[in-house]
Amino acid sequence: MGTIIYFVRHADSPYIEGNERSRGLSDKGKLDAIKVESILKQENIDIFISSPYERAIQTVQGLAYKYSKEIIIYEDLRERNIGYISNMDFKEAKKQVYKDINFSFPGGESSLKAQERAVKILNIILEEYKGKKIVIGTHGDIMTLMMNHFDKQYDFEFWEKLSMPDIYKLEFEEKKLVNVTRLWE
Repeated sequence: MGTIIYFVRHADSPYIEGNERSRGLSDKGKLDAIKVESILKQENIDIFISSPYERAIQTVQGLAYKYSKEIIIYEDLRERNIGYISNMDFKEAKKQVYKDINFSFPGGESSLKAQERAVKILNIILEEYKGKKIVIGTHGDIMTLMMNHFDKQYDFEFWEKLSMPDIYKLEFEEKKLVNVTRLWE
């Protein structure tokens, strides 16, 4: 049996400047987290992992509680810091860092650097929990970059179409991605 990763992009969270790590879910986000639970409740999840950001943890917390499991936190699954983009449109800035994987804005992280740190952790997870079903509470950008490592079709356009929350089921044989299914409706 292969390993299954359920990437759960966090639910809606109000943007608060300077509170990137600690901002939790909005009221809508809390309701959507309950929908995440209902979608994944029959999946027989073995392991729960998350980014250290509160909104990612809160999105999978109720489901982990239902399974009586703790959430393992990996710092390197944090969202990418885009950096200082001045007066540039946010989506245009994102497009630029996807177009040139080595480019980063001042104080930010390139797509390549963010991808390398997150994929390193994903490979550890695939080794350590081989044959298991794993939920990972994550972010749209870092999730896209991890998926892109295995299949280049997951790019800026994919990121742009993601919803909040979103759920993707990734099936792996060893460390080879063999199937991707979107579970969020």
